[in-house]
Amino acid sequence: MNDESNLSLVEGFQKHFKVELAITETQRTQVYGVRYRVYCEEFKYEATDLFPDCLEKDEYDQVSRHCLVIHRRTDTPAGCVRLVPALGDTVNAPLPLEKFCNSSLDHNQIDKFELERSSVCEISRLAVDGAFRRRTGESLTRFGEIRSLNFSDQEQRSCSLIAVACFLAATAMTEVDNRTNVFAMMEPFLPRLMHRSGIDFQRVGKDVFYHGIRAPYFITTQSVLENMHPDLFDLYQWIKNAIYS
Repeated sequence: MNDESNLSLVEGFQKHFKVELAITETQRTQVYGVRYRVYCEEFKYEATDLFPDCLEKDEYDQVSRHCLVIHRRTDTPAGCVRLVPALGDTVNAPLPLEKFCNSSLDHNQIDKFELERSSVCEISRLAVDGAFRRRTGESLTRFGEIRSLNFSDQEQRSCSLIAVACFLAATAMTEVDNRTNVFAMMEPFLPRLMHRSGIDFQRVGKDVFYHGIRAPYFITTQSVLENMHPDLFDLYQWIKNAIYS
């Protein structure tokens, strides 16, 4: 039996999870499946009958980059995230938050950033499957083929990093694609979680109900890389190497 007690949280995550660019049709299907279970079945942000194939997707997915976090032992998708690039102006090619949450944005504040549109993107659809957010032993039967995931103590600790790992994967995509001015509509917990990691978002608008209560935030890739805690920077480098090697 392997002794994992001396592994750091980051080392434990690397042992139990892998991160992939979702390039193939199979990987994209896994992304949309996680989103369906989280957004439609669990939190009911979208009606299940809109997605008879049990895959939650929209018009932005074809132009987006997607990442997956996979649980190694079970080869089960645990989380996902996407990067939506700005491909035109706000009128003719709005980002999702500009299209669906425009009234919540503080346009005067955003205009002062004087952003080159070609450097702008949105991180969205960050989701962690409920099977990896619940205590071992709870009923997981509504998550398709997942029946029981009997996590070890180390695996349970590692699960707490899935959302952070998704964000770090998205950050790697912003760096590689030079889309370094980043927007996101986020639930209140995520900015607080990131703050504990040394990553501080700037709020650029008011709360709105969109897939739950969310608010618009802005951050630059440079700020993320310069301020994240050193152990998380190690995780970031590992994730970036994993998805771009």
